[in-house]
Amino acid sequence: MNKHLKEIHPLAWTIIIGTIFGRMATSMSIPFLSIYLIKTMGASPVETGMVVAVSSLIGVFASFYGGYISDRMGRRKVLIFSIFSWAIVFIGFAAANQIWMFFVMNALNGLCRAVFEPTSRAMLSDITKPENKLLVFNLRYAAINLGVVIGPLIGLQMGSAESGVPFLIAGAVYILYGIVLIIQFALQPEQVKLPSEDGGSKVSLREAFTVTSRDRTFIYVLIGSMFCVLGFGHFSSTLAQYLELSPQFEDGAQLFTYMLSLNAVVVLIVQYPLVRTFRKLPPAVSLMVGNVFVAGSFILFGMWDSWWAMLAGVVIFTIGEVLMFTLMDLLVDRIAKPELKGTYFGMMGFNNLGNVLAPLIGGALLTHFTAEQSLYIFIPIVLMTLCGIPFLLLAHVRLEHQDKHKVNHTVKEAT
Repeated sequence: MNKHLKEIHPLAWTIIIGTIFGRMATSMSIPFLSIYLIKTMGASPVETGMVVAVSSLIGVFASFYGGYISDRMGRRKVLIFSIFSWAIVFIGFAAANQIWMFFVMNALNGLCRAVFEPTSRAMLSDITKPENKLLVFNLRYAAINLGVVIGPLIGLQMGSAESGVPFLIAGAVYILYGIVLIIQFALQPEQVKLPSEDGGSKVSLREAFTVTSRDRTFIYVLIGSMFCVLGFGHFSSTLAQYLELSPQFEDGAQLFTYMLSLNAVVVLIVQYPLVRTFRKLPPAVSLMVGNVFVAGSFILFGMWDSWWAMLAGVVIFTIGEVLMFTLMDLLVDRIAKPELKGTYFGMMGFNNLGNVLAPLIGGALLTHFTAEQSLYIFIPIVLMTLCGIPFLLLAHVRLEHQDKHKVNHTVKEAT
């Protein structure tokens, strides 16, 4: 393990450490956006759902282009631009005082994330040896959750459900993150030379879209993961609103904060043993098992209205989350063509349709049935989440067939 850690590129460490502080700052504010809009701005569940959903909606269409331009222009330029733009957006959140302003800021938030995320993941792939990629992708995922452990607790103490100050802090953190990257690029240019800086991909945007959209294995993974993300998205949108609106819970914001922190803590505890167990299995299998666990957690959320049931549901949900997302980047990296790696990671942004639909569906269910009829809210969520399994199974079958074909081809060449 120590040997592999020493082999990790300095820039990869910067991204991983920057992810800790970036997610810590973000999770002080964004997870409380639903509650803030309802409690402070007087927004309805449907209005809240629209504001929350627009971030993912923009991300769906911008992520592909964000990954593509990082292939064309180089990771460096795109990464720096997106980080400083993101900082400005968080400052805009702090200044917003109308619901439409939050709608615009969250749209820009989704745009910045859609450009930054595929670019940073493609960069990690570029600068990491194949044998260390699983370690680096999991360190990044652990960094995300380490930040999420601390962020909501700080946000609760700062009154994130009622104050815009955490948005200002998030903006300052991303400005600092961008400055650190600029300094590293300037002082050690030879250490951050990336494959994508040697002229970039010459494939046109239409050609890149055609290549990825005709990759049937990738499309099956994309659609299957879309339903996984749909289930995952209900945790921070529908469940947050349900806890705030349900008469069974005195302080929904506080309970949701503890649930967020517990979610991140459980990730840090179970991630290594789960990945160690499932890395020997095909990644698509991990996604399918995780899908079932996430669906099962919402059954628990809907059947009982006690705090212990909520916390137990978080543990089950988190196991599913880890199984779904820790190996997803590795699966995309395995499928992607080397010259279009950023494009493939960007194309995965289309699975954010799940995040778009989650708050809209959740808001409609809460409005129609009210928070007092929890089973009518959560059972449809369970069924929709499970729809991802058939597509992931198709992807798994195709990957197994491709692997056997490669083995047979290699044997024929050897003989």
